[in-house]
Amino acid sequence: MPELKSVRPAEVRDALDMRDLLNEIIAVGGTTAYEEAFDEAGVVGGMIEHPALLCCHVAVDDADGIAGFQFLKVGAPWPAGTGSIATFARQTPRVRGVGTALLQKTVAAARTAGLHTIEAQIRGDNRPGLAYYTKMGFIDNRVVTGIPLKDGTPVDRGVKLLSLNCSHRTLGGVDILVIRLLRSD
Repeated sequence: MPELKSVRPAEVRDALDMRDLLNEIIAVGGTTAYEEAFDEAGVVGGMIEHPALLCCHVAVDDADGIAGFQFLKVGAPWPAGTGSIATFARQTPRVRGVGTALLQKTVAAARTAGLHTIEAQIRGDNRPGLAYYTKMGFIDNRVVTGIPLKDGTPVDRGVKLLSLNCSHRTLGGVDILVIRLLRSD
């Protein structure tokens, strides 16, 4: 099984590997809102050099392959101080720890940029995605109902939020919030 080697900012040279990873996920279906395959230019323009992009990181495995990537966008339609996240992990072969390592880098970039919240919108039928964001400390905010797929099938989207000023943990089966107070010196 491959192992995680590093996480670094995405570069244009990563676009083909990112495209292949994402298109495999799209082809399987059910775990991303994207339904159309991407070409290299679509990945570059939408995920590496997009004007609203705050950051995009790639997780690299010990064979120098892209094991996953995550990006964070800011600006309209999201309120000031909030970014919207998307995460994609390679299906085969999987690499343990990719999602956690990517989120650590994304959260650091978000805090540096002064964000206070990260929002994730996950298809309601994407159980692995919903579980990932919950495990990472995102909490349920709302459900957007009946967003139609390309074929007209309505699918709900769960909206989860991660506060960068607090963390959500479970201790002894009890959900707790740990709030980090900000000092204004």
